[in-house]
Amino acid sequence: MELFTSILALLSGLAIFMYSMKMTSGGLEAVAGNKLKGVLQKLTDNRIKGVGVGAGVTALIQSSTAVTVMVIGFVNAGLLDLHQALWVIMGANIGTNITSQLIAFDIGEFAPILAVVGVFIVIFTRNKKFKSMGEILTGLGFIFISMNIMKDAMAPYAGDPRLTGLLSRMDNPLLGILVGIIFVNIISSSAAAVGVLQALAMAAAGSGAIDLEHAMYIIMGFNIGTCVTALLSSIGTTKMAARAALMHLFFNVIGTIIFTGAALVLPVAHWIELLSPNDVARQFANFHLAFNLIGTLILLPAGDLIVRLVNLCIPGDESEKEGQQHLEYLSPAMLRPDFKIAGSPVYTTAVTNEVKRMLEMAAGNVGKSLNAVLDNNDKIQQEIEECEEYIDYLNKEISYYISHCLTQELTEDEALTYSALFKITGNIERMGDHAINIAGYANMIQSKGLKFSDIARGEIESMMDIISKTEKILIHNDGDDIHIRVAKAEQKIDDMTDQYRINQLERMKTGICSGEACVIYSEMLTDFERLGDHMLNIAEAQERVPETDPETYRKARHGQQA
Repeated sequence: MELFTSILALLSGLAIFMYSMKMTSGGLEAVAGNKLKGVLQKLTDNRIKGVGVGAGVTALIQSSTAVTVMVIGFVNAGLLDLHQALWVIMGANIGTNITSQLIAFDIGEFAPILAVVGVFIVIFTRNKKFKSMGEILTGLGFIFISMNIMKDAMAPYAGDPRLTGLLSRMDNPLLGILVGIIFVNIISSSAAAVGVLQALAMAAAGSGAIDLEHAMYIIMGFNIGTCVTALLSSIGTTKMAARAALMHLFFNVIGTIIFTGAALVLPVAHWIELLSPNDVARQFANFHLAFNLIGTLILLPAGDLIVRLVNLCIPGDESEKEGQQHLEYLSPAMLRPDFKIAGSPVYTTAVTNEVKRMLEMAAGNVGKSLNAVLDNNDKIQQEIEECEEYIDYLNKEISYYISHCLTQELTEDEALTYSALFKITGNIERMGDHAINIAGYANMIQSKGLKFSDIARGEIESMMDIISKTEKILIHNDGDDIHIRVAKAEQKIDDMTDQYRINQLERMKTGICSGEACVIYSEMLTDFERLGDHMLNIAEAQERVPETDPETYRKARHGQQA
C-alpha cells in the first residue's frame, strides 16, 4: 500500500510538473510569441546569429520541441532554408537547458509564494498580458512544488538495493540511451525527463544511489528521444521540412556518438562533477548543458556536411512535382493540431506565397489568351485549358486552407489578413475565367474564318501591354504605392475600353469590321475591362497582406543557402 501511495505521488508530481511547464511556456508565448517567431524568421542570416536566436527563443518559451516544430513550419513555408534551420535547431538544444539549471537551484521553499502571486494575478486581472504573466509565475511556482512532491515520493526508496541495482546497469551506454529514448517519449519532454532524474538525485542525496556516471547516458537518450515529435510533425510536409526534422535527429545522434566515445576513454563524468561536487542535480543540469553546447561547437563548422547528409537520405526536390497539380508551400501537415505551435506567421507566409504562385499562373494565362486572339493554334489552347484547371485546383485548395486558418484563434490583424487573401484568391480565379472567355473568342474567330482589322489588332496589342504591366505590379508587390499605381492602370483600362468602343463603331460605319467580328470584339472589351476591375480588387486587398519573398523558398528547395 505504501508503494502504491508513493507511485501515485510520483505520478501526481510528474503530472503537475508537465502541466506547469506547459502553463509557463504558454504564458511566455502569449507575452512574446509572435515577436519571437518574427525574430526567428529574420535574424538567422548567419550561423552565430541562428544559434543565438534558437537558444534565446527556446529559453523564453521553454520548449526545444516547440521551437523545432516551429522551424519545420518555417522551412515548409519557405521562410528558412536548411542551413538556417540547422543553426536554430542547434541553438534550441542549448536553450532548453534553462529548466534543468533553474531546478538545480532547489528554491522549493519559495515556490508557493510564486504560485500564490501568479494565481492572484490570473484571477483578479482582466488584462490578457497580465494574465499571461500570472500564468508564468504560477507555472514556475508549481514546477518547484512538483519537484518537491516527486522528491518526497522517491525518498523512501532512494537507497533500495533493487533501485540501485537497476541504476547501476545504466553505465552500459546502449541500455542507458535506450531507456532515455523510451522515457522521454512517454512524457514528451526532455526538460521534464531531466527534472525527474534531478528529483530522484535530490531524494537520494548523500546515498550515492544515483550519480552522473549512471545518468549521463540516459540524458543523452533524452536528447535523441525528443526528436520524435519533430519527426512526426514533418510527416506530410515538403521534403525540405522533412529534412529539417531529420537534421534535428542527426545532430543529437552524432552528438551522442561523440560524447559516448569520449566518456568511454576519458573521465567526462568526473570533470562535470568537479564543477559542483556536492550537488548531483546541478551535475545533471551541467552535463545536459555541456552535451548540447559542446556538440554545437563541434558540429557548427560541419553544417554543410549535415545538410548534404540529409539531402542524401531524402533525395530529390519539389521540382519532381512539376507537371502535376500540387501545392508548393502548403501541406496537409499544417492542418494538424500539433502544427499550431508554428504560429500564424508560417500559415500567412505559406498561403501568401501560394496565392502569388496562383496569380503568376493566371497572369500568364491571360497573356496567352490575348495572344491566341492574334495567333491561335491548338497548342496554345491546350496550354490555356490546362492552366485554367490548375488555377481552379489552387483556388479550391487555398480557400480550404484559408478557411482552416479562419477557424483558429486569431488577432484582429491576422483575421483581416486571411480575409484579404481569400478576396485575392477569388479575384485571381475570376481572372482565369476571363482568360478562358478570351481564348474562346479566339476559337470562334478561327472556326468562322473571321479576321480583325489591323487597327483592332493594334488595340489588342495595347490591351496586352497594359494588362501585362499591371500584372507585374501585383506580382512583384514592391513599393508602398501599389494600390495607387494599379488604380491609375485600371482607370487607363477603362478609358481605353471606352475609346476602343468608339473606334469600333467608326469601323462598323465604314465597313472595315464585319458584324460578327464586332460582336466578338465587344465581348472581349468587356472581359478586358473586368480584368482591370479584378486587378484593382487584388491591389486593394494586398495592402492587408505582409510582404513575403517566395524566392527564398525556391533557393531553399534546391539546397542553396539564402
